[in-house]
Amino acid sequence: MSSSTEFVLTLSCPDSKGIVYAVSGLLYQAGCNIIDSQQFGDVQSADGTGLFFMRVHFEAPEHLADTATLDKLFANVRQQFAMNSSFHALARKPRLLLMVSKHGHCLNDLLFRWQSGQLNVDIPAIVSNHPDYADLARGYGLAFHHLPLPTGASAEAKRAQERQIEQLASEHEIDLVVLARYMQILSPEFCRFLAGRAINIHHSFLPSFKGAKPYYQAHDRGVKLIGATAHYVTADLDEGPIIEQDVERVDHTLSPEDFTAVGRDVECVVLARAVRWHVEHRVLMNGHKTVVFK
Repeated sequence: MSSSTEFVLTLSCPDSKGIVYAVSGLLYQAGCNIIDSQQFGDVQSADGTGLFFMRVHFEAPEHLADTATLDKLFANVRQQFAMNSSFHALARKPRLLLMVSKHGHCLNDLLFRWQSGQLNVDIPAIVSNHPDYADLARGYGLAFHHLPLPTGASAEAKRAQERQIEQLASEHEIDLVVLARYMQILSPEFCRFLAGRAINIHHSFLPSFKGAKPYYQAHDRGVKLIGATAHYVTADLDEGPIIEQDVERVDHTLSPEDFTAVGRDVECVVLARAVRWHVEHRVLMNGHKTVVFK
């Protein structure tokens, strides 16, 4: 459990000399104790953005132990280097809204990690377009919102359902929405509402194995590696900035059902890592990519 005086500063700005000196010097002069600091410069190139990224975990003196006060203290340095910066109080638990459809393995895994203290968050509610996991939610003492979408629902009906989710997210002051195998294509409007605060998980066969039963398609093609990808949600389907990926080896002795079982295990691990890194303020956007400080 983090104390009320522990904070994380995350920042990005055009790379230049003196950034680390200015940031660490200011924190030192303010009486802060730096516990951990990481930085990365994305060298300007055909693929590089020329941006500098930094994450600083520090302890502040009591009279500065407030994000608004720290932000005001940082104003001159932020302006000098044209920074995008944020202070995060580690004593405050990020609030998650979990969304699921018919496959509950990722949902169940996240709930276990949360209840066992491995994931330091609050989970006010679960949303699903199916009623299947109402009992699971009840077993964890969580509110379950069944917001059905009939097969072939119109764009207007889907958007109306999304507005209900937006209202829940606002009412519960949600910091992160996790699509734990929520199998609906989100509208551009909903993606804009969730920008930078929604994570999705999918099998990493995309785009090679689209559609139903991707693990069966992979088995039929005789693949030797299967895996999963966690990424931020954007209006470009399954093309948002990638946070984490992992793979497992498979071979000809495994059935399509075995492939599916292995794939589900990988999905759980990859999604859990991505969620944990996000809520620990370790993931910074770098254009269509991410910088992940582990």
